[in-house]
Amino acid sequence: MFVALRPPPAALAELRAAVAGLLPFAPDGLRWTVAEQWHLTSCFLAEVPDPVVEDLIRRLRRAATAVEPLTLRLRGGGRFGDRVLWVGLDGDTAALRVLATKVRYAALGAELDVEIRRFRPHLTLARAGRPVAMAQVAERLHEFAGSPWRAVSMELVHSTLGAGPGGTPRHRTVAELILGRR
Repeated sequence: MFVALRPPPAALAELRAAVAGLLPFAPDGLRWTVAEQWHLTSCFLAEVPDPVVEDLIRRLRRAATAVEPLTLRLRGGGRFGDRVLWVGLDGDTAALRVLATKVRYAALGAELDVEIRRFRPHLTLARAGRPVAMAQVAERLHEFAGSPWRAVSMELVHSTLGAGPGGTPRHRTVAELILGRR
């Protein structure tokens, strides 16, 4: 499972168009993520035992109410080494970091193992199984700037690896978590 924000369709359409412009410059060996599954992961949870799910949802709802809706936009990008290509975020990223921290604490409160590391808001576009030269395609992402959008919720998502088309993961939303106190 993981907790994520999903950009709205208009933001994803802008990104899809930008990615299409990157394809001629992309090195062999990149596996592009499925656009219908694009999301911003705030916390990866790995396996969550069934008896813990309801407690986790309750804790995540509390975390979500502590942060008001966010104004974000997909902007810029880069790479993590020579294996991951990503697009970045702009806007209320400080509040997004606060939300990610609260989500991690919610998971820890539900007694789940959570990797504690610096949160780097991004959306993964492609991965490589072995290092590939992706500096040129990453540089072209620096110029990308999507339109602002409002994030009003996040989702707890169950992922089944290899169960989707072409061996991609299949994602199923378990709970929608509304941001802010309305």
